[in-house]
Amino acid sequence: MSATTPAGVKPGFRFTGWHMLAGVVTFFAVVIAVDVLFTVLALRTFPGQVSVTPYEDGLLYNQRIAQQRAQAALGWRAAATANAGVVTLTVQDAAGSPIRGLDIAARLERPATEAGRLTPKFIETAPGRYEAATGRIAGAWDLTAEASDTAGRRFVAERRLTWP
Repeated sequence: MSATTPAGVKPGFRFTGWHMLAGVVTFFAVVIAVDVLFTVLALRTFPGQVSVTPYEDGLLYNQRIAQQRAQAALGWRAAATANAGVVTLTVQDAAGSPIRGLDIAARLERPATEAGRLTPKFIETAPGRYEAATGRIAGAWDLTAEASDTAGRRFVAERRLTWP
């Protein structure tokens, strides 16, 4: 048997080392290109920064836990509703009685961004019922309300509100 081909017949495809090298290089080039694409897309949509002051936030963690325990012992409850142009906050004590005379500092912000943050001013319109004008807003907003009374007791309520 000879390794030569008869005259007029083309030799078939031969897989050589160069073909193998080209296949491996192509495979890894595609994998690297996809990884780079996904990394670029991920960094464009979320840069990784959750807080501007992460170290300080970590130091304040124990204070936040202590404040939440004190708030739970206080037994106050809050409910918030979104109406056209107004947000209403109702605050009750552990017995269900309305709490009067609270000083409420609040902020409304979008769930996904800090753009368009509002600081509504709450006014007591009935015992334990506080209202603030929001203007013409629509969509989902996160309300963070910090209420304090004359005795220095502090209550923080966070609610997601939705306007049509």
